[in-house]
Amino acid sequence: MRRKRESAAAGQRGNPDKSWQAGIVRIFGKGRHRPSASWRQATDRAFTLIGDGRYEDAGALLTRAADLEPWLSESWFNLALLHKFRHDWEQARAAGLRAVALLDRSAGAPDWWNVGIAATALQDWPLARRAWQAYGLKVPGGVAATGEPMGMELGSAAVRLSPEGEAEVVWGRRLDPARIEVLSIPLPSSGRRWGEVVLHDGVPHGERTTAAGHAYPVFDEIELWAPSPVPTWVVLLEAATEEDRDALERLAADAGFAAEDWSSSVRLLCRMCSESRMPSDEGDGEHLDPHDHSEPGHPGPLGHRSPGALWVPERECGIAAPAGLVRGLLDGWVADSPDSRDWRDLEEVC
Repeated sequence: MRRKRESAAAGQRGNPDKSWQAGIVRIFGKGRHRPSASWRQATDRAFTLIGDGRYEDAGALLTRAADLEPWLSESWFNLALLHKFRHDWEQARAAGLRAVALLDRSAGAPDWWNVGIAATALQDWPLARRAWQAYGLKVPGGVAATGEPMGMELGSAAVRLSPEGEAEVVWGRRLDPARIEVLSIPLPSSGRRWGEVVLHDGVPHGERTTAAGHAYPVFDEIELWAPSPVPTWVVLLEAATEEDRDALERLAADAGFAAEDWSSSVRLLCRMCSESRMPSDEGDGEHLDPHDHSEPGHPGPLGHRSPGALWVPERECGIAAPAGLVRGLLDGWVADSPDSRDWRDLEEVC
């Protein structure tokens, strides 16, 4: 099954925008205690500064708030959240553990999710397992040689690579609640490769649906967790039919690597569309997507369609394969049907 993915057309992220508020819990009043006005003012001001990307100034205010109300789990949750934004995982783990120690409820609190992300970033697998279980997730007993949990079977999801730059949504396999293995071949602008594992945030920003009625969340990448040694290549194919194109993708997969027809698998979306509930096109039929912002002559299904035709033989293809294999893979593909296949302009791009 071929699923469309997309890159950003407009409205790219700079400093964290207001979407971070979806992951913030600030409770200003409880039956057992009501935070002081000073705590509320410091916390409000801190999150305004976070929205402007002023993490150092925000950290000083949230530290002051924690000094004012150290018995509030929200004080430490907010500090853990800030440290997550800064990728300071040791501090995020420490603040998160203080937050969960002060919780009123034993399961399902977002505090545990942040602890799980920090523990995963640090490869603190016993704590990660404890965090996911405390959040309410089932963690099977299987453990890899490295100690990380195995067999959580969370299925497929989409992840937005480089959310603060030229964002690109790709498909992947969820290894656990905080990590996705990238199964698409990312465009070189993302700086990511096929097979890499990325750490992602817990709050989805968008959703992709299929014709069968399945819905998949779109998570934002936090950082690269495990790099891939496999380089990305771009090549121009001459494929007379879709079956010729499909044959190259099968050949690459059989070799343990990947090929992807970027001419039909990538669509250009604005940020508003990307972060909404969007259908994920499957197949290469005549489908005019009103949300596709591609232009003729540019990447995307609209950009590679000629008048009155559904198939353009010249295809821009991404290949993830070692340098010693990629040319042999392409030559073998041509040799199987030399009258309908050819390739040129092979270039390593990432």
